[in-house]
Amino acid sequence: MANGTLGANTYDCDVLVVGSGAAGMSAAVTAAHRGLKVLIVEKEPRFGGTTARSGGWLWIPGTSLARAWGIEEAPDAARTYLRHEAGNNFDAARVDAFLSAGPEAVDFFTTQTALRFDMPLTFPDYHAEAPGGTQGGRSMVTRPFDGRELGDAIRHLGAPLPELTVFGMMLGSGKEIIHFMRATKSLTSAFYVAKRLSKHFRDVMKHGRGMTLTNGNALAGRLAKSAFDLKVPLWLSSPVRELTVENGAVRGAIVQHEGKDVRVNARRGVVLACGGFPHDVERRKAMFPHAPTGAEHYSPGPTGNTGDGLRLAETAGGSVEDRLPNAAAWVPVSVTTRKDGSKGVMPHFIDRAKPGVIAVMRDGRRFANEGNSYHDFVQAMVKATKPGEEIAAYLICDHHALRKYGLGCVPPFPMPLGHHLKTGYLMRGATLSELAKTAGIDAKTFETTVKEFNAEAANGSDSRFGKGTRAYNRYQGDALHGPNPCIAPIEQGPFYAIKMVIGDLGTYAGIKTDENARALDANGQPIPGLYAAGNDMASIMGGNYPGAGITLGPALTFGYIAGRHLASTAAHGA
Repeated sequence: MANGTLGANTYDCDVLVVGSGAAGMSAAVTAAHRGLKVLIVEKEPRFGGTTARSGGWLWIPGTSLARAWGIEEAPDAARTYLRHEAGNNFDAARVDAFLSAGPEAVDFFTTQTALRFDMPLTFPDYHAEAPGGTQGGRSMVTRPFDGRELGDAIRHLGAPLPELTVFGMMLGSGKEIIHFMRATKSLTSAFYVAKRLSKHFRDVMKHGRGMTLTNGNALAGRLAKSAFDLKVPLWLSSPVRELTVENGAVRGAIVQHEGKDVRVNARRGVVLACGGFPHDVERRKAMFPHAPTGAEHYSPGPTGNTGDGLRLAETAGGSVEDRLPNAAAWVPVSVTTRKDGSKGVMPHFIDRAKPGVIAVMRDGRRFANEGNSYHDFVQAMVKATKPGEEIAAYLICDHHALRKYGLGCVPPFPMPLGHHLKTGYLMRGATLSELAKTAGIDAKTFETTVKEFNAEAANGSDSRFGKGTRAYNRYQGDALHGPNPCIAPIEQGPFYAIKMVIGDLGTYAGIKTDENARALDANGQPIPGLYAAGNDMASIMGGNYPGAGITLGPALTFGYIAGRHLASTAAHGA
């Protein structure tokens, strides 16, 4: 087998990477590019992990992509911003490592591998008004990728989240979404959509799936292509059963592969990048205050992300960070019923910011600026919930807003609504009172809330919560709607509601590491041969969510840091 030595139930390599998302493949590609023999193992039958389902955005300040736009950050601006965001949980050493290595990683991947990014001139930090915050130059998205470049391996790439596709087709962020929303109002957009759909359907007929990979699917695809170009083997359906530890050093692992236990000997070390623990009910129970039984939580991440990396690290003496104020990156989600009867989890990213949309609790009252980041919005949901009640909120809009922008899984005009009404995912009422009764919302207070909101909405104002007053609000609103891109009255019946509960985009609580991505023991000392990156590594964001891509940006960077450090470290016993 290429790039390693396979004997009778043993496999020799320099580096074993556990997990095939952005962090794992970043580490693998970096190490392999520096001449190390690398093996990637993945417990699932498909590669890509959470990355393949994600938006594909990465938050990395100070890159050459930003400088190409003429964006030169003030010295220490990003560090000031992260210090503000992390508060008492600011980790200076790891933040400095991220800010230093991030731009270097981007240059390495864009010049030496198949990875490519596009950066919009404007994409505000989620708290752009905070010290060190910016209006753009930090968030970038993966450039679309032709899946045919993966050859037969395209069959094993994880699928995008169905709730974020149209006819199974991934939409690129930004301009492409705008074209689809304006398809019935603009000939240019209509032509674009028709061309895009026809290409997708041709690909499905010929290849069994769309071949224009966008967002996180493009990121996973491009990283995989980079790994395959370096002859890095990827074992699928191959979970790690245990790490092998000798004299306090991690020497490899026992991997279940093709029905047998294979002892993988990793001369330099093991990188844990298993995607965190969003589907580990016991750890959720311990770390998610809103989920006292571990079941009161819904994650759109792969169900295989069950905390394997954290458990493996703990068996080798590793320590898990459990002091962050938020153990995960929260997002409001709605639970939908797909046409095949299975359940889906829909994250609410941008619909909350659109004009003519508000959110209320069961008591009928608004409780937050709906245009704020999903992480902030969920925290407001929790704070507004009365003790003992289910933590849930209802996204509300009228018929005009629904058909213009869509809501959750419900697409805009001319797509039909029937399926979502039939399953109860989308609730409808001819009047506000009727909608409240259907949804279980206090009708009298709800009617008063909408009346008070409408009184200011015509002028684009929201004195109660300031929707549309922040840069990030306005970015996610409707730029063609004035005077406030996030505000419009709710007055054209029928009226609609979707119930939202708490989900995540990845876990923050993870393995404690140093600035070189080395796992630390209970005394804060590096464990020889053991590294962690991605959602297996404790987040450097201090439990906050500063901007688009703050999971994938550090994942790519610390995967790069881990691979670089492994290449500079002598093999055990050398």
